[in-house]
Amino acid sequence: MTIRARHLLLGLLALPVAAVVVAWLGVIGVGAASGHWALTDWFLHFAMRSSIRTAALGQGAPDLPRDALRPAAGHYARGCAYCHGAPGAPRSPAVLGMLPTPPDLATRVHEWTDPELHRIVMHGVRFTGMPAWPAQGRDDEGWMMTAFLRALPELSPADYAALVAAPAGTLPAACSGCHGPDGRDGGAFVPRLAGQSAAYLEASLAAYARGARASGIMAEAAADLAPETRAELARALAGLAPAAPSDEGSPTPEVASTGAPARGVPACLACHGAPRRNPAFPRIDGQPAPYLAAQLRLFRAGARGGGPYAALMTSAAAGLTDAEIDGLARWFAGR
Repeated sequence: MTIRARHLLLGLLALPVAAVVVAWLGVIGVGAASGHWALTDWFLHFAMRSSIRTAALGQGAPDLPRDALRPAAGHYARGCAYCHGAPGAPRSPAVLGMLPTPPDLATRVHEWTDPELHRIVMHGVRFTGMPAWPAQGRDDEGWMMTAFLRALPELSPADYAALVAAPAGTLPAACSGCHGPDGRDGGAFVPRLAGQSAAYLEASLAAYARGARASGIMAEAAADLAPETRAELARALAGLAPAAPSDEGSPTPEVASTGAPARGVPACLACHGAPRRNPAFPRIDGQPAPYLAAQLRLFRAGARGGGPYAALMTSAAAGLTDAEIDGLARWFAGR
C-alpha cells in the first residue's frame, strides 16, 4: 500500500487528538513513588542541562563576593537546606520521595559553572519544585548565593553552623544572623542598621514586606513581621550607637558636594549631609562601601524600590558613572 501525503498529514493531525484521549483515559501514571522510566529520566535531565547551558552562554561572572557568605548562608538555611541538605544536616527524609529528588548540593555544585549556578538560583527549574529567586531584579543576591554554593563543599559542619548562627545581642535572632548582634557588623554587603532613623527603618521593613523593595533575602525576613513588631524593631535599632567609619581623611568627591548638574545628578550632601536630615533619608555615613556601591547601581538600573523617595534616588543615580559610584561609596564609608 502506498502512503500518500494526505495520509501522512491526517496521521500527524491525529497524534495530538490521540494524546488528549490517552491523557483523558488516565492511563499515564503521575505518582512519584514509581519514578520515571530510565529513558524519561535521561531525557528530562538532558533537556534541563542543555537549557541551562544555553541560557548561561555569554553571561560573564563577576568576582564572587566571598565576604557575603553569611546572609546567603542564612537564606540557604531557612529556604534551601530542608531539600538540599547542609554540612551536618542531611536532607529531610520527606524530600527523598520527591520526583525528581532534590540533589545534595555539596556533592553536585562542581558540575556547574558559576554562570550556570547563577541561572539556576535566579530562575529555578520547571517541573522540579526548584523555585525562582523571589526578587528577579536582584542579580547581586544571586551572585551572593552562587558564592555560597561554590564554598559549600568545603564547609565543615562547624563552619556552616558559625555562618548561620544568630549571635546573642540586642537584635532578634532573625536579624542578628546577618546584621550582627547590635546591628553594626554584617559584612561588606549588609547594611549597618544601628543609628538609622526609626522612620526610615520602619518604612524599609514595610517596603520589603509588601514587595515594593526587592530582596529575596529580606522579603522572607520581613514577610511575617506584624506592623507593630516592625515599629518596635525600628525604634530599638534607632536607639543604638552607629558603627564607626572604616576610614577618614579622604577628600570630598566633587559629585558629593556639588553634584553633576549637566547629567541631572544633585549633590549627595544636600540630602545625606544636612545637619537636620529628613528622617526618611537613610544615614549612609559609615556604611560598607561594597553595600553602598551595590545600592547605587540598583538605583541607577531602576531596580531599587522602597520608600516615598526611591524615585528621587533613581533619578539622581541615573547619571552616575561607575567610577563616581565607587568613589562615593568609599568616601561615605569613611565619612
